[in-house]
Amino acid sequence: MEDIKKVILEFAETSKKTKFYFSDIEKAVHKVLPDVKTRQIKKAASELINEGKLIYFSTGSTTMYGLKGRGQTEDH
Repeated sequence: MEDIKKVILEFAETSKKTKFYFSDIEKAVHKVLPDVKTRQIKKAASELINEGKLIYFSTGSTTMYGLKGRGQTEDH
């Protein structure tokens, strides 16, 4: 689980975009850890949100993820 969280954070920090879909996170994790299941990625992303490292960003129709403190997010 820690490996997955590390990959997600690296992706979030190096991504050109400040907000991204779950599918973007999933692709990034599968590049590094191809055998990880979607459920594990979702669980790791949820843990990062609970830890305050990632935040949800709602566009109204879909929920996106963002790195806390990076870009224009709800806490700005």
